[in-house]
Amino acid sequence: MKKYLQKYFQIKDVGSLKYFLGIEVAMSKKHILQSHKKNVLDLLSEVEMLIRYRSIDCLMNVNTKLLAVQGELLEYAERYRRLVEKPNYLTATRPGITFAVSVESVFIST
Repeated sequence: MKKYLQKYFQIKDVGSLKYFLGIEVAMSKKHILQSHKKNVLDLLSEVEMLIRYRSIDCLMNVNTKLLAVQGELLEYAERYRRLVEKPNYLTATRPGITFAVSVESVFIST
């Protein structure tokens, strides 16, 4: 593949792929493993949840109706937007969180 690309483009070989768009990549002869571990740890560290909390299985109620006009406006809306945008990348390798992330994302612009 590299030789083919070199025919048509000026490229630089930087070795085997380790990270791509924030996704950690580990390759063997038979498998390619993708992981967002670093992104998740960075996100948990940013919101100061790295040490104080442990993970649990918690399903989101799909029948809950959330409205943008309910409740009070957040004091730190920009921080909230950043924290909601980051999990969008996780949905590439963790489809089980796609619904929850999409529900959160509805309220980014409000």
